[in-house]
Amino acid sequence: MEQNRQTETGYDTAKDLQPERMILFAADTGDGYDVQKSLAELAELVKTAGGVTVATLIQNREKIAGDLYLGKGKVEELKEMANELQATGVVCDDELSPAQLMNLQDALDIKVLDRTIVILDIFASHAGSYEGKLQVELAQLKFRAARLVGMRDSLSRLGGGIGTRGPGEKKLEIDRRVIRDRISRLKSELREVALRRDEQRKKRTVSRIPVISIVGYTNAGKSTLLNRLTGSEVYAEDQLFATLDPTTRNCKLPGGQQVLFTDTVGFIRKLPHHLIEAFRSTLEEAKYSDVILHVVDASDENWDQNMNTVYETLRMLQIDARSDKPVITVFNKMDLLPQEEKTAGIKDLRADKTVYLSAKTGEGTEELLAVIEDVLRSLKSYIRHTFSYAEAGKTGLIHKYGELLTEEYLEDGIFIEAYVPKTILGSLGLE
Repeated sequence: MEQNRQTETGYDTAKDLQPERMILFAADTGDGYDVQKSLAELAELVKTAGGVTVATLIQNREKIAGDLYLGKGKVEELKEMANELQATGVVCDDELSPAQLMNLQDALDIKVLDRTIVILDIFASHAGSYEGKLQVELAQLKFRAARLVGMRDSLSRLGGGIGTRGPGEKKLEIDRRVIRDRISRLKSELREVALRRDEQRKKRTVSRIPVISIVGYTNAGKSTLLNRLTGSEVYAEDQLFATLDPTTRNCKLPGGQQVLFTDTVGFIRKLPHHLIEAFRSTLEEAKYSDVILHVVDASDENWDQNMNTVYETLRMLQIDARSDKPVITVFNKMDLLPQEEKTAGIKDLRADKTVYLSAKTGEGTEELLAVIEDVLRSLKSYIRHTFSYAEAGKTGLIHKYGELLTEEYLEDGIFIEAYVPKTILGSLGLE
């Protein structure tokens, strides 16, 4: 059976306050999934959570072992590696079943995590808003409730660090009934938050200001682009899931029209189901927007797979991109690509429009704003009309919600040429 093993070099074990030393492992069942790339992403997740990857281990298998995930011999090798490298834990690239988790902890006598636990841990440490904290706690409790059997003994092995943030050991030690009550309360509180979010959406609808949702794979540069377009200072960092809480900012397009940009949590392969459910109300910001701005990291060699993940996640949220609303795909970080590689073979056939830019340097942002104006214009009606001076108040609606092209004061009234939202044609008396 073919095996693959890789270890770190040059790690100084004498340093104080060392990050947790983790060994990553996975099974390659030959289903066409690139396990090496997935483990590289898992290493980034571990780094974001505060750990360091000291080794990776892959076993080629026809199917996942139901009891230990890996074969018994490979588990023994994993235990030896952990002892040799003084690892503080191991992380599986897939979600482990409760039985697999418990059996691995018994066999290895070390902290055992999986990709889902690491992602939940990152969300717990990055959630800043009241809603975000509720969503993370709900996801963690629902995920861990099924794993309480057999976990009580293993909790003492976890100590602190990765996998213990959020609800914490104390809440995980309580019985299932109390956990169910807590989950019920969290759902109730989130429903109230969702109602407030619905009210905010209704106000946006009444204001008729177009809403553009920014979606994309985590660390594609969504927050940096939002800052570039709106002049805001939303937290942006070169790490996975740097921002979780949805952020909405106002922006005036070159033609004078006001729009709202809404940044959403980044997507990732194998995004835990409980997280999607808990964050559904915030992820659905894209569902109620007028345009989807899909940001792709063009410098990532897996950009095409990342794009597919975003579209798949949108489908899970019942958002049929392009058929429901226009999609503008933004290939970001073009400044990191060699000149000869720029735009070569980099395209999104599912998008209505494509723009290449660098949110960091600003190159290409003017073109993006022009494309946004074109797309929004396609959703409007073109009018040429002379309003009598008695109807002068109607022109205010055009100034506020439309894109004014020409305005002339004539003897018989005010001549207007503009693109206006179809929703205000009745108020203008032009239906």
